[in-house]
Amino acid sequence: MLKEFFGNRWVKFAFWALLYTLWVIWLGNYWWLFGLAVIFDIFITRKVHWNFWKKRYKQGQKRDTWNDWLDAIIFAVIVVTFINIFFFQAFKIPSSSMERTFMTGDFLFVGKNAYGPRVPETPLTVPFTHNTLPISHKESYSKLIHSKYRRLKGWTSVKRDDYVVFNFPDGDTVLRRLPTEDYYTHVRINGRKYTQQMYGPVIARPVDKKDHYIKRCVAISGDTLEIRHCQVYVNGIPQKHYKGIQTTYTVVTDGSSINPMIFEDMGLNKNEMWFDPELPGYPDMDLDSASREKISHLPLVKRITPNDDVYPPDYPDSPDILFPYVDKGWTRDNYGPIWIPKKGATIRLTADNLPIYERVIRVYEKNSLEMKGNTIYINGNPDSTYTFKMNYYWMMGDNRHNSLDSRYWGFVPEDHVVGKPAVIWFSIDKNRSFPNNVRWKRIFKIV
Repeated sequence: MLKEFFGNRWVKFAFWALLYTLWVIWLGNYWWLFGLAVIFDIFITRKVHWNFWKKRYKQGQKRDTWNDWLDAIIFAVIVVTFINIFFFQAFKIPSSSMERTFMTGDFLFVGKNAYGPRVPETPLTVPFTHNTLPISHKESYSKLIHSKYRRLKGWTSVKRDDYVVFNFPDGDTVLRRLPTEDYYTHVRINGRKYTQQMYGPVIARPVDKKDHYIKRCVAISGDTLEIRHCQVYVNGIPQKHYKGIQTTYTVVTDGSSINPMIFEDMGLNKNEMWFDPELPGYPDMDLDSASREKISHLPLVKRITPNDDVYPPDYPDSPDILFPYVDKGWTRDNYGPIWIPKKGATIRLTADNLPIYERVIRVYEKNSLEMKGNTIYINGNPDSTYTFKMNYYWMMGDNRHNSLDSRYWGFVPEDHVVGKPAVIWFSIDKNRSFPNNVRWKRIFKIV
């Protein structure tokens, strides 16, 4: 009886029509309701062969294997693309900036529904690619169709200390020969002409095709952030201690090096532990609070000192490297205070704070901006105030001394937020051979 009920074409139509209608309401574009006519024809009238690529077999006719495979591939592409846009997307950790929270070689599923999925701004893309083709490394998308930023309703908003996947803010301009490096940093150091001649040509990418980064959101819009001796303060309150947040220490020994197996047992990357016999010891050892405690109890360790970067900043940091690229007496460990822009908030613009908010006004919120004498002009009009159109966030890596983050490129606009990491589905250590390179304990680890 139940089999007959659920097999009824009208029941099937009602079920899928309801799901589709709910999706259209979530999408917020009611032109898509015309798709109900397609669902009606699929289940009821059956006048159009919608899966035109799939061959219709007559009774007793031999099946076409290639056509069946084509049908399966097209179906998979459609389903996976739909899932990637609205629900989950695969992502690989490319660097050690979040070590030990997320490790280089971790493969993640990033949930889109936490903060709400973005409606694709650049929809014409080769399936299963982000911004480049696998072999040629040429762009895998077309700018022929480009829509404005719009985000569907999510379960929550970005909170302080959330792990967030986002598009790299400085990734709107990319050097063809150095695609993973910051174009603007090269320009500040080497000049635009030299940079483009040596490493160009340059590629301009839309927001949703910028490279993906993952960091911890340490401050949200409206917050005031400051870093004092490596400790993050938000609105004057020290950041909560989280397991895995680490900085570098100078570890002085009795002249002996530490057994690499000790590093391995502690989960430290032994390949990054450089021993300086003249110290003697390790000038830059990445440690969190737990590993620091264990290292300090080793008999051969004589002293552990935090590497607190005081002004002037250590090489290679300088006012050309640290945001906002003017000399404010800041370092990576003693930074700010700096206010994070909030949607609807109005600030008074001055020659002192203009470098901090210039890129927000000019690039992210698409205004013309120039300064003539002591007067600031926005969209050709003299203006001493500015009201922000979007919320912004301050992102930092848990590996504080090995992370290119907001201290180096500033704010992350809300339209750059991709989603929230949900699960580590696979993890591999590139410094080992199979099967020892598989981090079995991290497979299907819930974040």
